[in-house]
Amino acid sequence: MTAAASANPLAPEAEPQFDVGSTDDSLERMIELFARYGDTYRVFVPARKSYTYVIHHPDDVKRVLVTNHRNYVKGLGLDRVKILLGKGIMTSEGELWTRQRYMMQPLFHRRVITGFAELIAAANERRLASWDRLAARGEVLNLTDEMSDLTLEIVLRSIFGRDLDRLSEQLGGNPFEVVAREQGRDLQFAYKFRSLTKLVAQLIARRRAEPEEHFDYVAMLMAARDKQSGEPMGERELIDEIMTLIVAGHETTASGLNWTWYLLSQHPDAEARLHAELDAAPAMAAPSPAEAESLAYASQVVNEALRLYPPGWLLSRRTLAADVLGGFAVPAGTNVLLPLYLLHRHPRYWQHPDRFWPERFAGEHDAERPRFAYMPFAAGPRHCIGEAFALYEMLVHVYKVARRYRLVYVPDRPLELEAQINLRTRHPLHMRLERRT
Repeated sequence: MTAAASANPLAPEAEPQFDVGSTDDSLERMIELFARYGDTYRVFVPARKSYTYVIHHPDDVKRVLVTNHRNYVKGLGLDRVKILLGKGIMTSEGELWTRQRYMMQPLFHRRVITGFAELIAAANERRLASWDRLAARGEVLNLTDEMSDLTLEIVLRSIFGRDLDRLSEQLGGNPFEVVAREQGRDLQFAYKFRSLTKLVAQLIARRRAEPEEHFDYVAMLMAARDKQSGEPMGERELIDEIMTLIVAGHETTASGLNWTWYLLSQHPDAEARLHAELDAAPAMAAPSPAEAESLAYASQVVNEALRLYPPGWLLSRRTLAADVLGGFAVPAGTNVLLPLYLLHRHPRYWQHPDRFWPERFAGEHDAERPRFAYMPFAAGPRHCIGEAFALYEMLVHVYKVARRYRLVYVPDRPLELEAQINLRTRHPLHMRLERRT
C-alpha cells in the first residue's frame, strides 16, 4: 500500500461494501480486512453512497489527530451521540469547542484531581465492605455490574458532591442509576437520560439561589470563565458539559477495569507480580496521584489492559479538505476511521501483539514503538480531557482490591466482545473472591 497519491487503495472489484463502524460485526470484519489489505483501505457504504477510509499506520494517525487536525472534525456516529450529550466537548466543534475546552482544561489539573483522593478511596472502601459480605457468604461477584456501579458512584460524587445524596433522598433513589442499569444506548435511553437535565438545571438554580462552598465539578464548571470575555458558560452549555462528564467518566473506566480483572485472572504470573508490588507498598488510606503512579507494575497492568481492550476502540473523523493518507488521496467530506483496537495490536509495532504482557510498558521498551501506536484516550487537541482522572481512579481501585482479594474468573458462557460505542464484554463477567489478607 505505498505509492504516490492515488484515489483507490483497492481495485474496485476488491472493495468491501458495508456500513463500516456501525454494524454489530464491524470489528470482526475490520480485523479480517486489516489482515488482508494492510494499513489503508476503503469501504463503500451503500446507504450513504460514499467511501469510508480506514487507517492503521501511526504516521497517518498522527496526521489526522495532531499535525493536520484542523482539517478534521468528528465523523460517523456524531448525530447519535449529540442526541445523548447535546453540545458538550465530546460533540462540539469550532469556536464553541475551543471555548469550552479552554474553560474546562484547568478542572482536570493534577492538583484538582488530588482533591478527589478521599472521595475515590471512600467509594472503594464501601464497595469492598459489600464484597466482604459477599465473600463471607461464598457468593459469586458480578464483576461487570460492580465496576459499572463503582465508577458511576465516583463520577457522580465528583460532579455533584454532597448534592448527590440530597437528590437521592428527595427522589427515593439515585436518579442517575439508569446510566449503569440500562446497557443499550438507543433513542429510548437517550430520552431517559436527557430527561435528567431538568434535575441538573434545578440543582444549578438552587446553588445560585443558596450559595454554599462546594468542591465538585458542578461548582468548578459554574465558576469557569471564558478567557476573552470573562463570561461564564451559558445554561445549556453548562448542562451539556455535566451530562457529558457523567457518560464519558463512567463507561470507559468501568470497561477498562472489567477487562483489567479478567486479564489478571487469566495470567497468574502477572497477578503474582502485581500482588508482590502492592504487598511491598505502604498502606495508604487514600493514595494521591503521585503515590498511585509510584506503583510501577500496577500502572503497566492498567496500560496493557487498555492496549488490548481500549474502551473507545474506534475513532471517527471527517475531512474538511482533501488530504493524503497512506499515500492515497482522500477527498473532502470523507469519513476516516481509526480502529484503536487494531492499532494497539499492530504486529509491526508490538511484539506478540495479542499477548498480555504488562512489562512491555516498562520504560526500557518505550523506544520499541512509535508514539502514536498506543493512545487509549486518543491524542492531539481532542484527547480525552479526563485521562489523568481515569487512570488515577483505576490505579486506586487496583491498589485497594488486589491488596485484599484475588479475583478468580467463573466462566458461565463463552467470552464475547461487544464493539459498539465502547468495547465491552457482551455478557457480565463473574468472579469468585479469594481473601488474601
